[in-house]
Amino acid sequence: MAGISTMAWRNMWRNWRRTVIALVAVVLSVILLLLFDGLIKGSDQAIFGNAVRLYGGNLQVHAPGYREKASRTPLLPLENTDAVIQVVSEEPTVVAATPRINTAGMISNRGNTLPVLITALDPQIEAPLSLQAANIVEGRFLHVEDRDAVVIGKAMAERLEVGVGDRVNLLGRRKNEAMRQHSMTVVGIYDLGISEIEKSMVYMPLANAQTLYNLRDQATAAVVFLDSVGSETQLMSELQSQLPAYEVDTWQTLRPEIRETMDTKLAFTSFIGLVVLLIASIGILNLMLMAAFERTREMGVLAALGMKGRQVMGLFLLEGALIGVVGAALGCGFGALLVGLLSQVGIGLEGMSGMGEIGALIGDRIYPAVSVADVLGRGVLVVVITALASLYPAWQAAQKEPAVSLHHV
Repeated sequence: MAGISTMAWRNMWRNWRRTVIALVAVVLSVILLLLFDGLIKGSDQAIFGNAVRLYGGNLQVHAPGYREKASRTPLLPLENTDAVIQVVSEEPTVVAATPRINTAGMISNRGNTLPVLITALDPQIEAPLSLQAANIVEGRFLHVEDRDAVVIGKAMAERLEVGVGDRVNLLGRRKNEAMRQHSMTVVGIYDLGISEIEKSMVYMPLANAQTLYNLRDQATAAVVFLDSVGSETQLMSELQSQLPAYEVDTWQTLRPEIRETMDTKLAFTSFIGLVVLLIASIGILNLMLMAAFERTREMGVLAALGMKGRQVMGLFLLEGALIGVVGAALGCGFGALLVGLLSQVGIGLEGMSGMGEIGALIGDRIYPAVSVADVLGRGVLVVVITALASLYPAWQAAQKEPAVSLHHV
């Protein structure tokens, strides 16, 4: 085996131009694959991270029966909000846990009316975490001491023809299912680039909502923010066992359309990566076929000297695999270096403003990222594919009769 390996390595560099061409194809393929992986992970982290900030935490704890009626935003207060917050806050991965009130209602001004989701929150806790707070374009975000104050989206402000300092009528459902109308002052306007969200969500201080909607010292949800995206499912199971009298959900179960969109994107990008690998494999296949044709007489000599067909086949397979190993090593090194550099400076996406909700959630910059496991996995995959691309040429080389090969011109 050692002799065949040495022979394969020497043969690989006998026609160094051909080998370099094959290596360039493999290296570029690996770099492109790692760049794809980095962009996918970077965009996923941006989308998931911003979705968490937009829709209200990585996880939410509700009263029993909420999940079944979630689409109607039922006003079901938690039995003991403080106890829930205390249990959740003890988890080491939790950055913040805060109460919220969510109720459905209407907002109107000058004959213009819109259905809205009214979200009451604790500004002191959520202001540093809120995507809306980070995108205030007029006025300011909410303060704890605010009374009769709301923050609305830019699209809503345009539809209602209001600005900072103007009054709007806000109608919301109370705990006893009665409706409460109140005049509120617009203190801030946010711009997310998602008109549907901007037209449908209104924010107000928690204490103010508790008074208006007959929920004194109560909340309808405990919102949980984690230090990273991806561990929600495991923590949901742990919290559900500690809080059996409540319903624990992740933002993905409450907003399944975002998860479906991400799965579609993953399938598409995986297909593109496969195409890149196949193109490189076709190039290697062509080069190995040329090598087999050019060395027909050499194979006849090897067979005449006693080398068996399987040994000839192994020689060609090993040559292809060695090209893959060298190409994968170089490609993984350069690819990891490129992704590492881009992860520091980011990739600007100023032209993605027209891509709707997903484009807005990604933001204006992606920071690609790959793990060591990603790099090693792509390297092994490339070696396997280059070896498979050499399989047919190797089989052809093993099938030739020595007498015929020796007379080849």
